[in-house]
Amino acid sequence: MLVDTLKTELELEVWERLDLVPDPELDEPITDMGFVEAVEVCDAKTVTVEFRLPTYWCSPNFAFLMALGIRKEVMSLPWVAKATVQLNDHCFGDEVNEGVNSGRNYNAVFAQYCDGADLDEVEEKFAAKAFDRRQETVLLGVRELGHSPEDIVAMTLGRLQRIEFRGEEELRQKPRYLELLTARGLAVRPDDLAFPDWNGDPIEAEALAEHLGRLRSTRINMEFNGAMCRGLAKTRYKEVKIGPDGPTLIDFVAGRVPPREGSAARS
Repeated sequence: MLVDTLKTELELEVWERLDLVPDPELDEPITDMGFVEAVEVCDAKTVTVEFRLPTYWCSPNFAFLMALGIRKEVMSLPWVAKATVQLNDHCFGDEVNEGVNSGRNYNAVFAQYCDGADLDEVEEKFAAKAFDRRQETVLLGVRELGHSPEDIVAMTLGRLQRIEFRGEEELRQKPRYLELLTARGLAVRPDDLAFPDWNGDPIEAEALAEHLGRLRSTRINMEFNGAMCRGLAKTRYKEVKIGPDGPTLIDFVAGRVPPREGSAARS
């Protein structure tokens, strides 16, 4: 049995890894969205993470991607030998849990439902949106510092890395943008352009305003979806009384399902 102090320290390490798992549609950490319900370190090698989504019918491909992300990040901790992910209160929860924890891929689990849809294509689509949202913040931050359109589109990765922002959102998004930029291979060397589009093409100075307008539309759409998800989650999980036999489908529809008792709260 783990000593309470060690258990708490290990759980905090898990939470830190969960901060790196985004909602694929919103590009916001699932921890910030309030999706993580409980973290349990059973011993020094075994971890269970429970999470829930804003509605009973949230898209299973979103749920699957988040569950995969949770398992990947938890398993990246050197002391973890086994990680179990549990999606609660979802119409495809059993399928998601079985697939992610057994190592079966999305298409194998949802063959009868996905009509041949490729989860990689879904992930690529949301990665592109995340890139746009992060790039807009960094671009606007650079412009706010007085850089001209010509200077911005010619800026190299090395120069961008040296820029020091003061705004909270710019400080948050700059490392996230750089991470995705380099992971995608869009800019790797210090003399690579810092602001290509998602396809790797350079942006012309005269097209920068139009490019920013497109990025703004992407951000507004994502922010709207994020606000809606937070509202749905707040309504769904508000504290109310449920009948002695547990929640019914009507309880889910009416938003009457409260958080589980005894869920691990983050310190």
